[in-house]
Amino acid sequence: MTKRYLGNIITQNPTAPAGPYEDDAASGVWSLAEALAYSKADLWPTAGNVVSVATSIDWLVVAGGGGGGRAEAGTTGISGGGAGGMKTGSSVSVTSGTTYTVTVGAGGAGGTTSNGDGSKGSTSSISVLSGASCSGGGAAEWVTSTTLKDGGSGAGAPYNSVSAVGTGISGQGSDGGEHAGVNDGGGGGGGAGAVGSNGSGENGGDGGDGLQSSITGTATYYAGGGGGSSSGDTGATSGGTGGLGGGGDGATKDVSNPEDGVANTGGGGGGETGTGSSVQGPNGGAGGSGVVIIRALSGIASATTGSPTVSTVGSDTVYTFTGSGSITF
Repeated sequence: MTKRYLGNIITQNPTAPAGPYEDDAASGVWSLAEALAYSKADLWPTAGNVVSVATSIDWLVVAGGGGGGRAEAGTTGISGGGAGGMKTGSSVSVTSGTTYTVTVGAGGAGGTTSNGDGSKGSTSSISVLSGASCSGGGAAEWVTSTTLKDGGSGAGAPYNSVSAVGTGISGQGSDGGEHAGVNDGGGGGGGAGAVGSNGSGENGGDGGDGLQSSITGTATYYAGGGGGSSSGDTGATSGGTGGLGGGGDGATKDVSNPEDGVANTGGGGGGETGTGSSVQGPNGGAGGSGVVIIRALSGIASATTGSPTVSTVGSDTVYTFTGSGSITF
């Protein structure tokens, strides 16, 4: 009679699989983690199919985007939030048996009536790996008061200090754009690939574009800045467009509300505008959450937590984390 072993796939006389789980050892004991890793990658052993645990990876880390600001009163436009920092690594060696903790940063909230400042995005990282950490995007400020506007990419400047743009971190992102001034348009938040545009007259500045990555097998933009809002004090105006890579559009007075940054891109939130002596509409746009993507080169991971999405590109296995977890090789 076959014996029962909790937590494993067994045979009557179980033996541990040899080497990198060759198909000739598939009748032995497989841990559930190993079985799940193979199944998700569509690499369950068949005759002639030999799959190894990867010894090197490519990685992409994007932090959460910063929130757009909101006018507490008056007709002035407000700037967009900065994108979360973005970094990549290629052909990085990983250590067998080591567990790497994955942290995915949340996007920052948009400004409100009681506090026009947005909130900064949160950090994303892969533990142990050198340099695999990015700072959250800077938050748009109603008035100059703190360093909220600085981050992975910086937010646009506040209305009362038009050239005090949020500063991005070198190697992660770019600076935000200038505000056009009292009763004028807000600046765009910076993106991973370009600075935010300045507000112009009563028009909001566009968010800076992010950068493309093909780590998943498809070229995709990440980390775009949020657009600044228009003021619309005297006529038809336009809020700034969010940058490529999930940046939210800025509000256009009496026409459209600000957009949130797109989830799992690290895009900055769009700025809200004001009208008369009261605020026009909803809060400033929230920043988009970040993402961590790990591409196991010519192999798989031995285990993961956090339920990453698993796909394959040729002989590589791609693990996309939209929430925190871990990966072991």
